Amino acid sequence: MNKDIKFFGIDISHLVFDVADSNGNFYQFKNTLSGFKKFVKILDIDSHCVMEATGYYHYQLAYYLLESGIRVSVENPLAVKRFIQMKLSKIKTDKSDAKQICEYAKQVELKLWKGNSKHQTECLQITRLLAIYTKQSTMIKNKLHGESVLGNPSKAVVSSLKRSL
Repeated sequence: MNKDIKFFGIDISHLVFDVADSNGNFYQFKNTLSGFKKFVKILDIDSHCVMEATGYYHYQLAYYLLESGIRVSVENPLAVKRFIQMKLSKIKTDKSDAKQICEYAKQVELKLWKGNSKHQTECLQITRLLAIYTKQSTMIKNKLHGESVLGNPSKAVVSSLKRSL
């Protein structure tokens, strides 16, 4: 590990993100563009920001940091969770999570996150939407089958379900 690198563990949520650095400092910023700008002001060329893949909340900050020339790693939440469990940490707060993510960053080999192109991001969104539609379709078909098994299904219910397909 390069001793000059200053790690920043980030625990991100809908409204705020908590940050712990490798010097033991703690910060909290709003999960907004103005919060991102304030955060970047404390970073420098040797900074490496590490966060968990949250599903949605991490994307804007990760892209903002990447576009600002900051090293970013987006880690699998399960890997971070297992690391924290190995440390036998029972404390579960956003501040402690940020600190544990920073510790994780100092001890594992991190891959730099490169993000996706706009086309890749759109394809991913479309794929996720199709998965939702497929699940909904299966659910409706199962409901239709269940109604037919009743022996005397409501015509209004069956008609509505068929229209939903």
